[in-house]
Amino acid sequence: MTEKTLHMTIVDQILKGNVRTTARVLRDIDDQIPSARSILKELYPHTGRAHIIGLTGSPGVGKSSLVDQLTLRIRKEGLTVGILAVDPTSPFSGGAILGDRIRMQRHFLDPGVFIRSLATRGHFGGLTRSTNDMITVLDAMGKDIILVETVGVGQDEVEIAQSAHTTLLVTIPGMGDEIQAIKAGIMEIGNIFVVNKADREGGRKTLQELRNLIELGMRRREETGWEPLILETEAVKGRGIEELYQGIRRHREYLMTNDHGQWDSALAKRARTHFIEVLKDELLETILHRMASRGHSLETQIEKVKNKEADPYSLVQEILARELR
Repeated sequence: MTEKTLHMTIVDQILKGNVRTTARVLRDIDDQIPSARSILKELYPHTGRAHIIGLTGSPGVGKSSLVDQLTLRIRKEGLTVGILAVDPTSPFSGGAILGDRIRMQRHFLDPGVFIRSLATRGHFGGLTRSTNDMITVLDAMGKDIILVETVGVGQDEVEIAQSAHTTLLVTIPGMGDEIQAIKAGIMEIGNIFVVNKADREGGRKTLQELRNLIELGMRRREETGWEPLILETEAVKGRGIEELYQGIRRHREYLMTNDHGQWDSALAKRARTHFIEVLKDELLETILHRMASRGHSLETQIEKVKNKEADPYSLVQEILARELR
């Protein structure tokens, strides 16, 4: 069997929803195996049907519990679900600290749910290129909804909004720093704000603070026509999950039916983000390969910067001028 024939067989298996084949390809993507690129090229034309939902928020706000409960609710509709849980990278193995079996035990044997944990591998923003490539695979596999849970939240960690159609920003009462982070600009990414563990003391105060922030974001609402929702949940008890699910459906309907071209805008935003990610990665790989072939290893360049023999700005400009001419 030729390599091309093997790739097409793998592609066919993924398109048919084969779990084992999909799991192997996702592993190859996470491990950056070059052969995965050929498969991604063939799968990409079969994407575009899934609704991609991103969840972000500080550790401890209950994102995993929300994903668990949302999956239950979505499955009641007969829809299939793909889950990508982006975990902090283990400092020892480089892999995800939390495993998918631990995180989502009750869904593991459900044939309509596919779960994959992956590590950030030190990537800022909570997402990696692997995440977007895995979204491509799960979309082509036929999943109706893809839930992407990311780590952390902060001013720089807004990448999920570039990859998801609907972004949930999750917080809990009593996290003043979290609201300050939102105030500093992170609120721009939220389509739906979720106050989880809403039964905690300070719940009403958190709700009011979020309402005030949304009022301050009037210009954004006028530009897009969408007023961010604020919803309360107690994920471990299943409270508020129905309202959250209906809110997600409402946002999708808004994207699909409004007169401002928001669905096309969302698709363009995702395509732009994915393209630039691939371009940056391929360009970096090409440059590093050319540097190594000329005897200018990456480690040598880092030593120059460390020893103050060169500044990183001039050195990068010099390398680009030499390697891209």
